[in-house]
Amino acid sequence: MASIKEQFEIPGTLKTWAYALIGIGGAALLYGMFTKGFSTDEHEQVHFWGTLMYNTIFWTLVCNAAMFFICFSTMAQAAWMQSFRRIAEAISTLVPVFGTITFAVLMFVVLGDKHHIYHWLDHEAVMKDPILKGKTGFLNPTFFIIWTTLTITLWSYFGYRMRKISSEADVAPMDADTAKAFNIKSMVGAGFFLVWFGLTVASTIPWLWLMSIDAHWYSTMYSWYTFASSFVAGMSLVALWLIYMKNKGYMELSNTEHLHDMGKFMFAFSIFWTYLWFSQYMLIWYANIPEETVYFKHRVQGAYKPIFFLNLIVNFLAPLLILMKRSAKRNFTLMALMAVLILFGHWVDFYQMVMGSLMKEHVSLGWLDFGVLTFYVGVMILMTARALASKPLIAKYHPFLKESIIHHT
Repeated sequence: MASIKEQFEIPGTLKTWAYALIGIGGAALLYGMFTKGFSTDEHEQVHFWGTLMYNTIFWTLVCNAAMFFICFSTMAQAAWMQSFRRIAEAISTLVPVFGTITFAVLMFVVLGDKHHIYHWLDHEAVMKDPILKGKTGFLNPTFFIIWTTLTITLWSYFGYRMRKISSEADVAPMDADTAKAFNIKSMVGAGFFLVWFGLTVASTIPWLWLMSIDAHWYSTMYSWYTFASSFVAGMSLVALWLIYMKNKGYMELSNTEHLHDMGKFMFAFSIFWTYLWFSQYMLIWYANIPEETVYFKHRVQGAYKPIFFLNLIVNFLAPLLILMKRSAKRNFTLMALMAVLILFGHWVDFYQMVMGSLMKEHVSLGWLDFGVLTFYVGVMILMTARALASKPLIAKYHPFLKESIIHHT
């Protein structure tokens, strides 16, 4: 272990890029807030707050997916990812940050009575609408605020607990009894996170935050579709950071075999996302019920048609054709390009999920969207780098580290 670089030093160029992105994105965000967010024109308000919503929700779920990756690997006692586990941990430290921003944005929308975003906030309209009236037990401000608060708080807390347990593997070598106790503690912590993750990301939260924008429409596959999108994007982000760290001379214990397995995740969950995409679309298309087709009509035939099919090309065809080959998943340059493409593709997916419902007549994708994206990317880079620099890159006394070192596919 003596020759291994255990401590990450943030390169000056990385800091410069991060601050530049935050500065440019922050300027776009502030300009958009004063010209659109606080405008008297409801259309402009919808544009700004909708853009902020899908960006902050996307990045919160993507960073939370990194902790989900750690927790299900822990429960499965999968040792192969231990050599770069700290990258996923570093990304997950952003959940409280992005989660707080998400909470603030959603509270402004709900408490500000922005019923042009969430129609179910208009009490008078709800009382006259039998469909919305039947959903008031779930779609009401009180439940929304309580469940959102609990969700973000417990995501942050359980993630913090898992990172704290992981730090115990930095202290001293473990004998058999200590290692067993450590593994049990890790699995209990992972179990709590996974249960809460299942109750939120895999079910209620996508319904509450995203699907309720189209309050009359519903899909039983929506939450799993959202989960698949955020998870494959999360795996791509972990892979991108792994490649960056390797190029900078860190993560010496991780190699092509580990990258190959990350490529398998990116490929497999791109296919899984497509399966859910097709299942949701095909069932609604085949049934041809007006209450259901209303969600897709303007996306397939209207202004969002190019975005709709771009979504399919970037998130399905590209990963299918490129990552199918074994050699592609072992090529650092190609994997980096695919990771960026998948992240961008699923960001576009979240764009059409939100803005395709709020601004149906035309595509609003422009300077505000890319400006806000730039801000979040800058914050992600800076905060992840700081988290990586704050503790050893390798949990050198972890019971499964040796198995990760000798891992091969």
